[in-house]
Amino acid sequence: MRFRQTLLSRYLLIVIFAFLFIPIVFPLASIGYVIIQENSKQADDNFLKYGSSRELTAMWHGEAALLQETEAAEVDRRLQELKRKYKEASLFWVDSSGATKLQLPPQSLLPERWSPADAVRFMKDSIDSDPFTIVSFLGAEHKGRAFMVMQMPRSIIQLDRPVGAGTPFYIAALIGMISLFFLISLLFFRRIRKRLIGLQAAMALQGENGLPQPIAISRNDEIGQLETAFNRMVGQLKESAERERAEAELRKQLIASLSHDLRTPLTVMNSQLYTLQKEPLSEKAQAAVKQVEHKISGLDSLIENLLSYTLMASGRYPIKLERLDLLRIVRESVASWYPLWEQEGISADIDLPEEAMLLTLDKAGFRRVLDNLFQNVTRHAKNGSYIGIRMGTYDGRAALVIRDRGNGLAAHSASKGAGLGLAIVEYLLHEMKLGWHMASSDEGMAVYIFEL
Repeated sequence: MRFRQTLLSRYLLIVIFAFLFIPIVFPLASIGYVIIQENSKQADDNFLKYGSSRELTAMWHGEAALLQETEAAEVDRRLQELKRKYKEASLFWVDSSGATKLQLPPQSLLPERWSPADAVRFMKDSIDSDPFTIVSFLGAEHKGRAFMVMQMPRSIIQLDRPVGAGTPFYIAALIGMISLFFLISLLFFRRIRKRLIGLQAAMALQGENGLPQPIAISRNDEIGQLETAFNRMVGQLKESAERERAEAELRKQLIASLSHDLRTPLTVMNSQLYTLQKEPLSEKAQAAVKQVEHKISGLDSLIENLLSYTLMASGRYPIKLERLDLLRIVRESVASWYPLWEQEGISADIDLPEEAMLLTLDKAGFRRVLDNLFQNVTRHAKNGSYIGIRMGTYDGRAALVIRDRGNGLAAHSASKGAGLGLAIVEYLLHEMKLGWHMASSDEGMAVYIFEL
């Protein structure tokens, strides 16, 4: 991946811009401010009616240089011409003796004869005041004592622009550049956040097969590499799920075929045992036949459990939930098992209340749970010669308790058939929203079944 395509390169570009902002951008902004100010000033001068004060002053000095005190009539005539040109101006001139000559227009505040003090006071009052005052001595070299004066309202020669009027534009430019920097940073991190949130959403979103869907790769940067790795992982998960599905299907078919192939010879063996039992046999032979019959029955039950567990693992075991009386199902199951318990010498201690205990159950499934638990007692706890079935409590909740006096959990765990049967019990109870607990001790085992 090329460096310029990485998030690091783009972030470094933003950082470099930030470092260059103060030493470079501020001077550039200052130069731009000065240029704008100068251009604005020239534009203002062009907009003025009689030009700027500097231009007006140069004109007045030029006119005074062309006039002589000895030509008083010429001075009056020229002032009258200037008055017609500069209508807003006030003009007058004073000769070398201090006498005020022509006034355009007449001004009552002007002294008729000027003393040095009057001249100094007039100049002092005219500095930075309104009207704008220009004083120029007559003659080419301005060395005479006669002088002429022009007074012009300042509103005519300058716009109403305060000093530093361009400062708001300067500040606005700086704020704009700072805002641009923050906007670029915000957009950069916002885009990263948006892509990460999109990746997170893709991880949480599941398709029809329960797996995340691949996402489109927008850029070939670090997040793009992460997106590529995510798509690769999704592809591997899909391949693994497909392989697992195929293996599960193959396993199911294999178990179904194997169960069918095993049941056929078991049926033949059962028929042969039935024939053999009709023959006169010694006690030892009869015991052997009975043991073989018992093992065949256990093997048949194991095959049935294997088929059922395969259906459960694939989610295809039928469950029909309805409100049923749990105690009635227990009594029906106990009635079917009672003859076998008598035959095996197991004493059954049944103590169930008469009132109904309604729960949401699958009747066939709960019968299967009881059959597996009773079968475990019959096969693995027969030495205790006892099975107790009664109502009790577990963790403060009403519970059905099935108790034996066998060797405890070790004896049950030693048999693979018992383990498969208990796995079926756990699955069926979970589907019926029932909990269960096994408590083992030296005195035997107790199984608690209760509503969650």
